[in-house]
Amino acid sequence: MNDLEQRLFKFAVRTIKYLRKLPAIDEFKVMKYQLTKSSTSSGANYEEAQAGSSKADFNNKTRISLREMRESNYWLRIIKELIEVEDSELNELLKESYELKNILGSIVQKTRNK
Repeated sequence: MNDLEQRLFKFAVRTIKYLRKLPAIDEFKVMKYQLTKSSTSSGANYEEAQAGSSKADFNNKTRISLREMRESNYWLRIIKELIEVEDSELNELLKESYELKNILGSIVQKTRNK
């Protein structure tokens, strides 16, 4: 497992563990579901990209991974606005989602130009 695969995996696990701490109100139920899907899908698609049958397949799976990370970042920002309390764990997840988004974006950009 390369470093990026490991970071994506850890991000998904940390996100799920964080979501367990949120209140069980209707608004958060939707966000928990969506964020669980997007955070795990980003890593899963990047894993699939590693075994891509072609460069085009690799590029497609990596683009999907990027889209899912962008969605994860979106849900995390909404949660941050809603909880209205400084939360270092949430801030770390947001920071990691920005970094992963930038890394995946860079990969997509570089592989698109080849």
